[in-house]
Amino acid sequence: MAISQNLTDILARIEAARKAAIKPAAKTHLVAVSKTVAQEAIRQALAAGQRRFGENRVQEAEGKYPQLKAEYPDLELHLVGPLQTNKVKDAVALFEVIQGLDRIKLADALAAEREKSGRCPRLYLQVNTGEEPQKAGVMPRETGALIAHARKLELPLEGLMCIPPVADDAAPHFAFLAKLARDHGLSVLSMGMSDDFELAVKFGATHVRVGTAIFGVRHVPEGANRSGGPI
Repeated sequence: MAISQNLTDILARIEAARKAAIKPAAKTHLVAVSKTVAQEAIRQALAAGQRRFGENRVQEAEGKYPQLKAEYPDLELHLVGPLQTNKVKDAVALFEVIQGLDRIKLADALAAEREKSGRCPRLYLQVNTGEEPQKAGVMPRETGALIAHARKLELPLEGLMCIPPVADDAAPHFAFLAKLARDHGLSVLSMGMSDDFELAVKFGATHVRVGTAIFGVRHVPEGANRSGGPI
């Protein structure tokens, strides 16, 4: 099936889920996750009108997106994978949104780079709702302290992101993240991937991160994905 048709179908499913939800977000945005996807496939999505894209790795994004962003000035690029502090400068230069803020050291590095470059992407704090040791994200009990630290640094923190454990029912994780966002006055909720984005929409997701359902199954180099499950 063509990428353009996949996008049309997914957007229709998002809207249907919104209509079925009791308290949906005012708008749910689709982030097309293009990790390991060739530039030509990304161009097909752009031609179909898609403008929000997600990449897991800074280096891979640097090889694909500078030219595309020059051609499509309204393209919005999200970093949806873990960010190492030694990649902060490059990430700040390329991405409009970083969804993986998960520790004080990273918040400090982002603030320091903002002072140098005058630029800081919008930030979502990643919460490790399943408390999985192999997964990125701040532990739930430490979330409040990290939010407070980011606000003290006056970073542009807009919301929360989570990736529930593959074997778990995602609903409690989405409900927990939504409550956490309300408790801390955050309006953005990035949750839901190819297998569960409709459920996430029903819990108020403002952004869903979908890759496989758009671009098809693709090979992911070992070590490139810490999320588990299909994005």
